[in-house]
Amino acid sequence: MGNVCSPSFTCDDTISRCLDCTVRKAGYVCNLQDNIRALKEEVRRLTEVRNDVKIRIIVAEQQQMKPLEQVHGWISRVQEVGSKVEKLKEEEYPESRCSKSTYKLGKKVFRTLREVRSLRQEGDFKDVAQPVPENPVDERPLPPTVVGLQLTFDRVWRCLMEEHAGIVGLYGMGGVGKTTLLTQINNRFFDTPNHFDFVIWVVVSRDLQLEKIQESIAKKIGLFNESWKNKSMQEKAQEIFKILSKKKFVLLLDDIWELVDLDQVGLPIPSRTSVSNKVVFTTREFGVCGQMEAHRSFKVECLRYDDAWKLFEQKVGADTLDSHPDIPELAETLAKDCGGLPLALITVGRAMASRKTPREWEHAIEVLRSSASKFAGMEKRVFSRLKFSFDFLPSDATRFCLLYCTLFPEDYRISIEDLIDCWICEGFLDDLDGIEARNQGYSLIRNLLHACLLEEEKDDCVKMHDVVRDMALWIASTMDNEKEKFLVLTGAGLTEAPSVGMWKDVTRMSLMDNKIKRLTVSPNSPRLLTLFLNSNYFENDKVNYHFFKSMAALRVLKLSHSDLPFEISNLASLQYLDLSNSILERLPMELKYLVNLKCLNLEYTFRLSRISPQVISNLKMLRVLRMFECGSILDSLVEELLDLEHLNVLTITLHSNHALQRLLSSSRLQSISIPSLCLRGCRLEPLTIFSLASLRHLQTLHLVECNDLEDFMIDCVGEVKKIREIHGFHSLQNVYISHSKLRQVTWLILAPNLKHLEMQNCRYMEEIINIGKLGEVPAEVMENLIPFARLEYLILKGLSNLKNISSNALPFPRLKEMSVHECSKLRQLPLDRNCRLERKIIIEAEERWWKQLQWDDQATQNAFHPYFKSQLD
Repeated sequence: MGNVCSPSFTCDDTISRCLDCTVRKAGYVCNLQDNIRALKEEVRRLTEVRNDVKIRIIVAEQQQMKPLEQVHGWISRVQEVGSKVEKLKEEEYPESRCSKSTYKLGKKVFRTLREVRSLRQEGDFKDVAQPVPENPVDERPLPPTVVGLQLTFDRVWRCLMEEHAGIVGLYGMGGVGKTTLLTQINNRFFDTPNHFDFVIWVVVSRDLQLEKIQESIAKKIGLFNESWKNKSMQEKAQEIFKILSKKKFVLLLDDIWELVDLDQVGLPIPSRTSVSNKVVFTTREFGVCGQMEAHRSFKVECLRYDDAWKLFEQKVGADTLDSHPDIPELAETLAKDCGGLPLALITVGRAMASRKTPREWEHAIEVLRSSASKFAGMEKRVFSRLKFSFDFLPSDATRFCLLYCTLFPEDYRISIEDLIDCWICEGFLDDLDGIEARNQGYSLIRNLLHACLLEEEKDDCVKMHDVVRDMALWIASTMDNEKEKFLVLTGAGLTEAPSVGMWKDVTRMSLMDNKIKRLTVSPNSPRLLTLFLNSNYFENDKVNYHFFKSMAALRVLKLSHSDLPFEISNLASLQYLDLSNSILERLPMELKYLVNLKCLNLEYTFRLSRISPQVISNLKMLRVLRMFECGSILDSLVEELLDLEHLNVLTITLHSNHALQRLLSSSRLQSISIPSLCLRGCRLEPLTIFSLASLRHLQTLHLVECNDLEDFMIDCVGEVKKIREIHGFHSLQNVYISHSKLRQVTWLILAPNLKHLEMQNCRYMEEIINIGKLGEVPAEVMENLIPFARLEYLILKGLSNLKNISSNALPFPRLKEMSVHECSKLRQLPLDRNCRLERKIIIEAEERWWKQLQWDDQATQNAFHPYFKSQLD
């Protein structure tokens, strides 16, 4: 038979279990009254414990703590058992103790009593709450609408999310919106799901204190407590690093003015490829981006006019703008005067929000233009904030050089070379000479550019933002008059010079860009050091010939874009004289008495045809002589120039091959920088490119009406190699060629920094770059040489035989504009779909010519069609 499994019980076990059950049931009935009394007492005690726990929770929540989940669960169970007790109270007490209902009630009471006792014991919590974990991101306040930053925000956000950049810098002038942009980035992290554990915001400001930065970080990541303050900076750094090295974080540093040493703070330094850690900072100093080793830097620009008007319109309000039909036009004028600077737009807009008559707006425009510091709110809210950047400049010399720029009119493109010439002659550059002085001048300008107090313009120029200029004029007006007194009346529409009284005690005066015809006053200005009179309309019969008689201290005199109807031989202290762009036909003989003259500018004096012998050679102290695009210069003058012992900068126009060869063969060439050379109307013998490559500082080359020039000869492969070795043409940036017989200019690929190439009326020109001309040059000689790698402007006009710019496609990574006019045989551009253009370019040409162009394929044509801008056929 199969196996059978049967349960087996002993008689004693069965009897024991039956007795236990009987006793327990009897207990429910017998102890019912006692259990009811005990239950009432236990409920009272449980209620007291519950109330104590609730009070502890209230206190913890006031301390920004969060109740524990187990405490919440306990309170819920206490509430449930309370409901059970209330239901028990409602049940009727049975008359018979032996009834089934008595048994059931007794069982319920017993079990409820046991549950209440258990809950009371569980309620003895050590902690009822815990510190609330910090939100990864704290939302920060922003205006309801932010105007004009979307494009920059998108670029920065894409960089943070998609590109290889662990450290990102946002730089720009004060009040331009850097903090607003950083706040937008912070809030995007708040609104958007992301993988970061912490997004930490720290305001740094000018008074850099690393321990304050550590404290802000510690509060965010839960390290800050009473003992934190007693730890050393190194101990704090170690604790911060211990946590953040295991977390993903974004650190947002607002308003830094110098290097913040992230190592000392305790931060793991984000690498270029880091996706887990990011540092984004704002600064007014571009140089700080370099110090912080930023992987990407973004300049926050002033608003374009459409956005500027939108912001201004918001602050003024529709009610005011609609209050009179003349106000909108006046408001637009006022908005334009703010130069797109958000801080100025907001300040001026709010000040005008209650002005509802045209006269008030006209007055506001007048005040803002003539004395901006007196406009409501400008000094307190705008200039005082911008002045932080001024105060933070590295030296008094740098600060004064910024004030010096106010002598130029609003929106004026200031030549860097001209500015440095002035500073050398003013004595601002540590008594240096030659290249050392110029290098210091460039360094000062870079400091001002990096501080966003000057703006970089093309053609080696800078410009002051209107509001920065107003701030600088305000600072100049507050200076101690015993040291310096500025009087700036540029572009004021003056037809006469200021009255004699206004000249008193002035040290720097600018009357540039006026309409002054009469200059009959005889000012007594013994302290006057600087006088800008350029761009006026002096009439010989309405000018005091002895106007400069009482200006013995004058060092810098600007008379460009005007005539010279003055006696200047008595200006014994004069060191700088600018006569550029004037209508001079002869250089006055009395100029030779200016024996202290260091800089003479005669550029673009096309009418100048006579320079008396010994005038230039008598200026023994001359350091800088500018004669680029000047009138006829005799060969004998070159000899005079080369005899000037201190001459270190020369720009010149030559009209003969003999004069050029004399200049190139001179032993003085090694000590003279020639940044600009014009060869005009020369009967030039064949030139080797090496002869010009020896001009190491040559930046601008004009070849005009050199009809005999058919080619620049490359004598041999060795010559090209030598040019590469000496970095020939390394400085060359601008080339203009007109009316020559040149057939190609392949040698220009040896100019790696060429920015501007313009060719006009060269009817023999067939190809700009002929690669075959360099076919015999070994590849290693041409290594790393990309044709036109830095070219920004290519202008071709009247090249009737031009067939090719280049037979190969060129990358043109920096190209901004290409202009083609009257080049009917040019059928193809050296462009393909692989051109990596960094920005949108303009291709300006006749519509008819554009339609006849041949492209590699339709896709290439479609890619470049948006860049086309039609000229009139």
